[in-house]
Amino acid sequence: MKIAISSDHRGVKLVKSIITMLNEISEFMVGDEHLELLDYSPTKEDSVDYPDYAAKVAKTVSAEHADRGILVCGSGIGMSIAANKFKKVRAALVYDENTATMCRKHNDANVLCMGADTTDEKLALKMVQIFIETKFEGDRHTRRVDKISKLEST
Repeated sequence: MKIAISSDHRGVKLVKSIITMLNEISEFMVGDEHLELLDYSPTKEDSVDYPDYAAKVAKTVSAEHADRGILVCGSGIGMSIAANKFKKVRAALVYDENTATMCRKHNDANVLCMGADTTDEKLALKMVQIFIETKFEGDRHTRRVDKISKLEST
């Protein structure tokens, strides 16, 4: 599984923690898949514009060069708005374990968005793990996700 990841300046520290955790997980594999990370994060905490970094991940997911994406900014709101402008991207702003689970099970979200200012590190790492490990339930949810996809052409 390929995961594209990025943040703005406010999410640099949290993304570094997420990358460390994902590198540890990838040594053991997730299910039967190895994890490969595509890191588009800024290297410093100097101010940057979140839409630029959201676009890097969203373009990668939209082009199917990555299976999933993770985005972090101060609140997670800006990243989710920007990422959802791209076709085939279903970015979900999550704030607890339940929203991380449901965005995958029912919405087949392929980009996880979080707020570095609103989410503590331990919870963020747990939500990332849930996002990676949770499968889409399909069935009646497929019909709904398909309807979302059709909205991209309106």
